[in-house]
Amino acid sequence: MSGLFRDGRASPEGMPVRAARPSAESAIEPAAEPAIKPALQPAVKPAMKPAMKPAIKPAARPRGIRQTMSDLHIWTGLLAGWILYAMFLTGTVSFFRDEISRYMRPELQAAAVPPPAGAAAARIVGGILARTPGTPQLSVTLPSPRDPAAFAFWRDPHAAGRGFRTETFDAETGERLSARDTRGGDFFYFFHFNLHYMPPLWGRWIAGLCAMFMLVAIVSGVITHKKIFTDFFTFRWGKGQRSWLDAHAALSVLGLPFHFMITWSGLITLMVLYMPWPMQALPTPADRAAMTSEMRFFLPPGKPAREPAALASIESLVAQAERRWGAGSVGGVQVAHPGDAQARVAVVRRQSGQIATTPRYLLFDGVSGELLRAKDASGPMATAQGVLYGLHLGRYADPALRWLYFLVSLAGTAMVGSGLVLWTVKRRTGLPDPQKPHFGFRLVERLNIAAIAGLSVAMAAFFWFNRLLPVDLAGRADWEIHGFFIIWALALAAACLRPARRAWIELLAAAAALLALLPVLNACVTDRPLWHSLRAGDWLFAGLDLTLLALAALHARMALQVARHRPAVRPSRRRGGVPAAGESA
Repeated sequence: MSGLFRDGRASPEGMPVRAARPSAESAIEPAAEPAIKPALQPAVKPAMKPAMKPAIKPAARPRGIRQTMSDLHIWTGLLAGWILYAMFLTGTVSFFRDEISRYMRPELQAAAVPPPAGAAAARIVGGILARTPGTPQLSVTLPSPRDPAAFAFWRDPHAAGRGFRTETFDAETGERLSARDTRGGDFFYFFHFNLHYMPPLWGRWIAGLCAMFMLVAIVSGVITHKKIFTDFFTFRWGKGQRSWLDAHAALSVLGLPFHFMITWSGLITLMVLYMPWPMQALPTPADRAAMTSEMRFFLPPGKPAREPAALASIESLVAQAERRWGAGSVGGVQVAHPGDAQARVAVVRRQSGQIATTPRYLLFDGVSGELLRAKDASGPMATAQGVLYGLHLGRYADPALRWLYFLVSLAGTAMVGSGLVLWTVKRRTGLPDPQKPHFGFRLVERLNIAAIAGLSVAMAAFFWFNRLLPVDLAGRADWEIHGFFIIWALALAAACLRPARRAWIELLAAAAALLALLPVLNACVTDRPLWHSLRAGDWLFAGLDLTLLALAALHARMALQVARHRPAVRPSRRRGGVPAAGESA
């Protein structure tokens, strides 16, 4: 017997009929009538069902403060992250600025017993005046426990350009030292807030803007991560994005007060640049000079009397300052208009051992030796600024505290780097095809590789250039810096041209090799190999060689970890939830 379709048509004989799924229209259409109506049956029109009202979606919940702060944290950290990483890493090594400068001048030998400060200053000042008798201004930095050499700069009326000359002197003899021309640790120090290849004013504005972004990222990160202190004690190894987030949180909490202090104090050090209006409101240049002298040592040269007069004994003036402050407390001497009746001599106190960088000095009449002014303290606001500046620089720290500065700041560098990597790790899983990401993702990923792994290669290469460039090369110090940026640019090119995973492995391995071979190179081209330094108790050279080996091991470990990592691949599915071929439902 034939069956019936829902529309009343007969089905073929013997064909099973499957009930059709009711459609949206059948819910409001009248039911199908039978094919033959009884003759006496009144035609009754079935009642229409009421139309269904469309479902009303619930209103979206407003974004909370944590979600807003999360977006702020992510984007401020990303936009300034690459420059911040470079600032953090170069600033971290700058805590050993003097030690790096000595390491990069292996010709300089430390005296067993440092000479008296007064005699050393007198010999150096006398030698400069004999060579440049018409100099209107000179400044001498005396040897310190961290740097056994003396440095001097003076104005030469016959020199080209700005007319300043700089030399390194032997404090015992007052003679110039023959050492390779290099910026040493000063390059890293000035780069971390001036950058390079641009006017210093531009670099400081860029560094200040990035520091402001960093401050916003720190505050917003604390607000976003409600369990930040609890998660500090939790680390899930090998869990992909979760592991990166745990590492980022742990590194952030480890030095949170330090990170906030170093960022805030960095802004305070340049507050006159960022907020110049109070300084500009002072009526006269003399008032502005007086305000500057409260924060920094500044000896206005004044006007010469044009009357020749013999310069007072520098040694006796330094001895007078040491009787007032204690032996070994004098850090430098500055002379204005030597040989003139209006000559002035300032003996400056050493800043080591005190946190504040506010100036302390004695100002003498350069002819009679009379004490004109004793600057032993500054005002409360200048002192507050000086304390923050001193905390930022860490010059007051003893070796143990300086190492603590270095390690916590290194953790801050890793915090910035892990945040940059976390951005890509978190978003890779949401890409339609992780093997073919969009341009924005590729750009961030390649910049991460160049900024993190590439900078390590460039910094290691900087030391190689210091050892391999000819000592008598013209512009040698500049070529060391040019080499640094050339290698960094090549690392960026490698990051763009190679597959991302291979670029990470190759650049980290290159950094590890360059760092590990530096002590070997040092043993080949200098007379200070590691074993000799250990036997002689020269802990500056031995310590730096051992630190380079430790950093090489760290980079090798990271390269090996990247090589072993196998990211979890989620199975791809076609639209509509239908399993792809070969997959189970």
